[in-house]
Amino acid sequence: MLYFKLLTMEINLNCDLGEKSKHHSNENDPELLKIVNSANIACGYHAGDEQTMKEVVKISKANNVSIGAHPSFNDPENFGRKRMNLSTSEITKLITDQYEILQNIANLQGENVSHIKPHGALNNMACEDLELATTLAKAIYKIDKDIIYLVPTGSKMEIAAKKLNMKIACEIFADRNYEDDGTLVSRTKNHALITDPNQAKKHVLSMVKNQTLNCHSGKQIPCEIDSVCIHGDNKSSLDTAMFVKKNLLENNLSLKPLNKMSKFL
Repeated sequence: MLYFKLLTMEINLNCDLGEKSKHHSNENDPELLKIVNSANIACGYHAGDEQTMKEVVKISKANNVSIGAHPSFNDPENFGRKRMNLSTSEITKLITDQYEILQNIANLQGENVSHIKPHGALNNMACEDLELATTLAKAIYKIDKDIIYLVPTGSKMEIAAKKLNMKIACEIFADRNYEDDGTLVSRTKNHALITDPNQAKKHVLSMVKNQTLNCHSGKQIPCEIDSVCIHGDNKSSLDTAMFVKKNLLENNLSLKPLNKMSKFL
């Protein structure tokens, strides 16, 4: 049964891109866009700028990569990784404004923002807080009920989105370790990141095959997996992306942009 599932399973590879800033170089973006299926594009609030967004949209279009907004707290100083407490209206405006910035740029190239994935502290906080997760889900649903919402699998974000019957894609991270409660290991810990591409490819294939989160302790948590995220700001991002993609293809998985996956058509 599992063998048949693998023959027909569709998986998406996504990557956070356009994150040019003092914290991160975007020099690998063009090569990453030859590998991944979907791009989560920084909208200028934690990283990136108008020119960067234009470039990523252009290269994404050339590579048949679907584009998504990667909204964050307005905090370029901390790369959007510092927690903030904002009101519901402030959060809603934050998401809407960043989506519109990218959509306007995409329109000029005949493209469309087909998914949204929050970034950094905003994403981490919503994973833990159902009220914030609900605020995000409602804001995104209001923008476009057909937009795909890319959320960490097993999170409060997934729960909130399902209550609104949104189009959701559940993701895992190729280059991050998990705690026993399904949350990501804090970047303050030395085992937070998986920097060895060989380890990352095995980590991903095992989770995708078994539809489980593989925790650092060895615990496995059943979950839904539609997409695999490869962070674009790690030194080994390019090798990790290549290794993960090659391994998934060799194991008979079908890799597709989010907006081309059968579940969303």
